[in-house]
Amino acid sequence: MFDQNERRRGTGVSNRPNVHYNQTMKWRFDDLLTFLDVMETGSVTGTAARLNLSKSVVSKRISDLEGALGIDLFQRSPRKLVASDHARDFVERIRPLVREIIEAADTVGERHSAIRGNLRIAAPMSFGTLYLGRMIADFARQYPDLEVAVELEDRMVDLVRGGYDVGIRIGILKDSSLIARKLCTDARIICCSPAFAAVNGLPTRLEELSSFACIDYSNVNTSQLWQFENPASPNDPISVTMHGRIVANNGEAMRDMAIAGLGLVLLPMFIAADALRAGVLIPALPDVTPVPYKIYAVYPPTRHVSAKVRAFVDHLVRHIGDPPIWQMRDPFHAERP
Repeated sequence: MFDQNERRRGTGVSNRPNVHYNQTMKWRFDDLLTFLDVMETGSVTGTAARLNLSKSVVSKRISDLEGALGIDLFQRSPRKLVASDHARDFVERIRPLVREIIEAADTVGERHSAIRGNLRIAAPMSFGTLYLGRMIADFARQYPDLEVAVELEDRMVDLVRGGYDVGIRIGILKDSSLIARKLCTDARIICCSPAFAAVNGLPTRLEELSSFACIDYSNVNTSQLWQFENPASPNDPISVTMHGRIVANNGEAMRDMAIAGLGLVLLPMFIAADALRAGVLIPALPDVTPVPYKIYAVYPPTRHVSAKVRAFVDHLVRHIGDPPIWQMRDPFHAERP
């Protein structure tokens, strides 16, 4: 709580700036953290489950904060909780301040102890299931005092609003406010099943691509534009417009549908490599080079990068490598039918 009676004894002179706090303003930091979580989950029940608290404790913290501020943060009904305009304004003001306080506390604590606390990670589904899970497991074994929460989503996650410490981004970075560290450059490849190639043949040049059935990725607006490196003009990639009969929002699902013979697919190598090595997918146009993806670790800007984030990102850099581990064996020269 804030206490306005911090004065030097015997002098009557305050050693703090002349700021007058509301006499009745007595709130707790836990109340703010709970409020931020309720704004994210949209419900007392969701926050109670995530913070491992009873619903009554969550409700009391919100009520205490409302009492301290003298405003209603939520409109309540038996079926839902609706944030007021005050709540939406308040959350935007306090979120960066709360993060700074947490980071400052982490930084001070890390000077005197091993890496500990909580590490929240957001990553794409396919990358998380295929590679990141094993790396996180190894990292967690190294730091037994660290609690790790991983959320896998193929949609773009707002790290700041979601309270994440670090995220994985694949492709073009759209949020310039985040600090980014490149992990690797991942090649991409057009591939299909041997059965599809046997029935439909394979394209021999880019101009033929659009006449083939394909599988598109639905999570980006440019999914129908397949882009390729242009040797004559490196900054001006060649684009081919594809019209996929099938679209999916997950790379592993796209890979599996290609294995089933439904069409050509453009995949990052971290998804395609094992299937290419196994021979269930084959390169469809190996003489052209799709524009590669860059994979980044990103985290919100703070004055001091916490030791846990720094250690985790360093761990990823060491384990992934550049070129990355999944490209260490060359699947590009698999047999064509």
